[in-house]
Amino acid sequence: MTERFEIKAHEHGVVRLFALDLPAAEVDGFATPGADGWPLRDALGADTLDPDEIEVFPVSDLTGLGLPGYMIEGLGIAEADVAEDRARLDALKGHVVVVRSRGFGGVAQEITPRAPLRWIGTYVEERAPVQFSPLPDEAARGAAPAPERRAPSQAAMSGRVAMLALLVIFALVAVMVWIA
Repeated sequence: MTERFEIKAHEHGVVRLFALDLPAAEVDGFATPGADGWPLRDALGADTLDPDEIEVFPVSDLTGLGLPGYMIEGLGIAEADVAEDRARLDALKGHVVVVRSRGFGGVAQEITPRAPLRWIGTYVEERAPVQFSPLPDEAARGAAPAPERRAPSQAAMSGRVAMLALLVIFALVAVMVWIA
């Protein structure tokens, strides 16, 4: 059965993990975009793919940390989510491909991965819980008082009257010039 994944345009915080079933000598040619195409993008069945947001590496590079540790510490996946797949992740050999949400360039698309890619799992980055605690300063609480609306000053009123008088005089002069 072919796996299909719907990628939303504004997807955020999703990590997809694939095993790459290729000999080590062929990985660079597969994972690197070239003038004649990009085999990784084609194998994912993706329309758009950002090479800067794709990681391809051998699992052996994670000696000591392991793939589950990298997913928790490096990718921010919740430990509980990784614990469910720990045995399967520890058993992986060879190369893996990590595709983050940003790897799809914000473009809604449907991907259908095929050989030499093998889907391992889809994980969501752990997010800090939102906390609505009160603001610490008393001045930051409540609504700001509305500014007082003051009456116009005498100088402002005199300026408005003078402007109106000048407009009337200008209109009268224009009418006299027109009549003459």
